[in-house]
Amino acid sequence: MKKNIFLYLFIFSLLINVFTYMYFTNKMKFETTRIENLEIKANSLKDSLKMDVDKLYDANYFTLGQNDNAQEYFAGMDIEKIQIAVRDAIYSGNGKAGGNPLINYPQIEGRPFTINNYRILNNRWVIVDFSNGKVYGESILKYFVEDDGSITFETAESLLHANTFN
Repeated sequence: MKKNIFLYLFIFSLLINVFTYMYFTNKMKFETTRIENLEIKANSLKDSLKMDVDKLYDANYFTLGQNDNAQEYFAGMDIEKIQIAVRDAIYSGNGKAGGNPLINYPQIEGRPFTINNYRILNNRWVIVDFSNGKVYGESILKYFVEDDGSITFETAESLLHANTFN
């Protein structure tokens, strides 16, 4: 009888050892595979992030903040303050009766044109998007920073998108 008990205990301990060995072996393989998959995903995300950073740099290439030559033109002046002054000067015309005077088009259907968006391209040009809520267009403006710090504009070119007329 003692032999049977020892035999059963031996078989039971052998089975426990086999199951424990298989569990830890499979767990280790699973963790290794999981780590490899996460490393692949992390590398993919790094590549994607690098591509997005490159796209952002390309998209911001034509801006005053990225253009070293344009910044040298304003040597000794605070570029941020110039950008804020240009923005304020552009948007200040939106509140005027008849629409923004920087837009060389009269009101259409009694709706004045206002500037919706802008981008400072360099030390001389600004591109603006404008609309009256129905008709949309774009303009290239020349801007000048006067000695007193004020901003003046000249409209270089404007267009209305023909497909927005109804």
